[in-house]
Amino acid sequence: MTQTETNKPFIAVLSGQRQAVPPIWMMRQAGRYLPEYREVRAKAGAFLDLCFSPELAAEVTLQPIRRFGLDAAIIFSDILVIPHALGRSVRFEVGEGPRLDPLDTPEKIATLATEADFSKLEPVFEALRRVRGQLAPETALIGFCGAPWTVATYMVAGQGTPDQAPARLLAYRHPEAFSRIIDVLVEASIAYLLKQLEAGAEALQIFDTWAGVLSPRQFARWSIEPTRRIVEGVRKARPHAKIIGFPRGAGALLPDYVATTGVDAVSIDWTAEPNLIRDRVQSKVAVQGNLDPLALITGGAALDQAVDDVLANYAQGRHIFNLGHGILPETPIAHVEQMLARVRAYRG
Repeated sequence: MTQTETNKPFIAVLSGQRQAVPPIWMMRQAGRYLPEYREVRAKAGAFLDLCFSPELAAEVTLQPIRRFGLDAAIIFSDILVIPHALGRSVRFEVGEGPRLDPLDTPEKIATLATEADFSKLEPVFEALRRVRGQLAPETALIGFCGAPWTVATYMVAGQGTPDQAPARLLAYRHPEAFSRIIDVLVEASIAYLLKQLEAGAEALQIFDTWAGVLSPRQFARWSIEPTRRIVEGVRKARPHAKIIGFPRGAGALLPDYVATTGVDAVSIDWTAEPNLIRDRVQSKVAVQGNLDPLALITGGAALDQAVDDVLANYAQGRHIFNLGHGILPETPIAHVEQMLARVRAYRG
C-alpha cells in the first residue's frame, strides 16, 4: 500500500487495512436534504443539466464534504448517463423519475448502438477533475456506474417499475436479445469507469439497485457475471483499481457475488444478516454500510442504537460506515451530525 493510500482512510480499507474508526460517507450525500443543494438545483433547471454542468456538479459534490468532513466524495451524476451516451433519449420528469424510449422487443433492441459516444459525458469527467483539485489530501474521490442489469431494467421499461417486471419478462422470453443490451452496457461501463479513473477518481462503485428482484439463477447470469466482466475489464487496464459492488437486496447470494466478481468491497443494505456477512463476506473483502436511512430520519435514541448495532456487527473488521441505501430528502441535518459524532467517537 502506498503512502498516499495510508493517508486516505477510505482507500486504506479498500486496500485491506482495517481502521480503528471506520471511514464514513453516505450514498446520495449530495442531495435534497441539504439547503445548499436545493439552491443549486433550482439554479440548474433540469436534473441532467445539473449533471452535465461541470461547475455545478462539482459544487454539489463538494457540499457535503465541506459541511461534514466526510472521508469520501462521490461525483454527482446518474447511472443513466450511459444510455444517454449510447444515443438513447433520457429525461427526468419532475416527481416522476427517469423516462427513456423503451427497448421492450427484440426488434427495438436491434437498434441499440454498440458503442457509446463519451464526448457526451465529458462534463462528468471535467467535474471529476475539478473536484479532485479541491479535495483535501485525505479525502477520496469515488466514480461510479450502474450495473448492467439495473441500467437495462430502465432501458427496457422506459422507467422504473415496482419490481422491474418488464425487464425480467424480457430476459426470460428473449434471453439472447436481452444479452445484447447487457453486452453493450458491460463494454460501455468498462470504458466509462476507466475514463473516470483517468479524470481523478480513486475508487469506483457499481450500483446494482435492482439485483434483489432476481432469482438465484438469474442473479448469477444478469448481476454477477456482468459485474465480473466489468471488474476484469477495468483491472486489465488498471490492475490496482479499487472497486465496490452494491447488489442491493442480494442477501444470501452475496458470498457468491464476492467470490466471483473480484470486488474489493461490497455494500450491504440494512436487511443483511450480520453473521452471514461477517463469516462469509467480510472475511474476504471490506464491507460498506448498512444503517437504515429511516433510522437516520428518526434520530434520537433509535438512531444511536442503530449506529451502535452497525459498529458492533462490522467495525472489528474492514468496514466503511455508510447507509444501506441513499439518504432520504426529509433527513434532518442534525441527525446526520448525531450519526457522525457517534461513529467518530468509536474506538475499536
